[in-house]
Amino acid sequence: MRKSPLPSEITPHAIYLERRKILAQMGLGLAGALSAGAAPSALAGTGQKLTGYHPTAYGQDEKLTTYDNITTYNNFYEFGTDKEDPASHSGLLKTRPWTLTFEGALKRPRQIGVDDLMRLFPLEERIYRMRCVEAWSMVIPWVGFPLQKLIQWAEPTAQAKYVEFVSLADPAQMPGLRRAVLDWPYTEGLRMDEAQHPLTLMAVGLYGEVLPNQNGAPIRLVVPWKYGFKGIKSIVKIRFRDTMPVTSWMKANSAEYGFYSNVNPAVDHPRWSQATERRIGGGLFEARRKTLPFNGYAEEVASLYNGMDLKKYF
Repeated sequence: MRKSPLPSEITPHAIYLERRKILAQMGLGLAGALSAGAAPSALAGTGQKLTGYHPTAYGQDEKLTTYDNITTYNNFYEFGTDKEDPASHSGLLKTRPWTLTFEGALKRPRQIGVDDLMRLFPLEERIYRMRCVEAWSMVIPWVGFPLQKLIQWAEPTAQAKYVEFVSLADPAQMPGLRRAVLDWPYTEGLRMDEAQHPLTLMAVGLYGEVLPNQNGAPIRLVVPWKYGFKGIKSIVKIRFRDTMPVTSWMKANSAEYGFYSNVNPAVDHPRWSQATERRIGGGLFEARRKTLPFNGYAEEVASLYNGMDLKKYF
C-alpha cells in the first residue's frame, strides 16, 4: 500500500490552489465534472481519489503542508508513540466495512456505515490550520462534512449537553494498544455548541484522496481551533451525554490536558511554551511563528467562551 507520493508527484501549493479556484468557477469538483447524484468513491488505504466534493473558501490563501509530511508525521498512539509509527504500522487497519454507532440521549439508538454517510452528506474541501499541543503545526486540505449535519441526523434529545467520541480499539489491528500508554479505547468530547459549530468537521479524506489509515481512516474529527489531540481518529461510536465526558488525556494527566484544549498562546503547557510554533515542512531555518489565539479562528469561535476564564478552563 502506498503511504505517500513521490516528491515528483506532490502538487505545489500554488498550482493546487489555482486549480481549485478554476474548477470552482466552472462549477466542478476537484475530480472533474460529476452528475448531481454522484457518490464519492470510498476504498480506504489505497490512495484512491475522492470524487463528488466541492472546494470552499476556507484557507485558500494558506500554504499547504505537503502530503508526504501530513501522512508521515503523526500522533496516533494506537499504532505507536513515535511520529513515524502510524505510517509504518497502520497497514493492518481494515476500514471497510465500518459502522458508526450512536447512543445516549437520542430519540432512538442508531447505526450507519461510513459509505452511507458519505452518500448522505455532500462532501466539501476545507483547508484548515492545525496546531499540535507539542508546538508544531500543519495546513491540511481536509475533505469531509460538518459534524452539525450528522448531529441533526442523529436526533439528540434536549438532555444532550455534550458529545463523546470513541475510537476503535482492536489490538489485532493496532499494535500500540498492547502498551498501556492510555486508558483504551481513546475517547474525546465536545460541548454541544462546539460540536455544532460550522467549523467542526468530520473528515473522510485529505488532499483529494481517501483518508489514509495513519491519519484516522475512515472517519475522524477535525476541530481547527483546538489542539490536535482533540481530533479523535477512527471513530466507531458517538455518545450524547448530559454530563461532561472525562477524555483519555484528562484521565492520563488532567493537569496538562484539559477538556477544552483551545489553542491559547497565553497558557503554556507545563513542559513547554505555547507562545510560538514550528510549521512542519518549513525548513531548518524557517523562523518559528507566533501562535494565534484559537489558532487564528477567534473571530468565528471566541463567542462560544464568553465569560469563561480560559486559563482555568484550559
